[in-house]
Amino acid sequence: MKWIDITEIAIQLAETHPDVDPARVNFVDLMNWVKALPEFTDDPHHCGEKVLEAIQQAWLDEAE
Repeated sequence: MKWIDITEIAIQLAETHPDVDPARVNFVDLMNWVKALPEFTDDPHHCGEKVLEAIQQAWLDEAE
């Protein structure tokens, strides 16, 4: 899984952290949680604020 796999990352985060409100997750934690996903293999330095915003929004959509 790479940073561009926004929807898959959001699904994995929703499954891994079911009791977390994605709207309250800060970007540092979000980035660390993505990097900790078992299938994540991308370079951690290829992530920026826009990618994290997209992941957070997709996770919010997934949680609805």
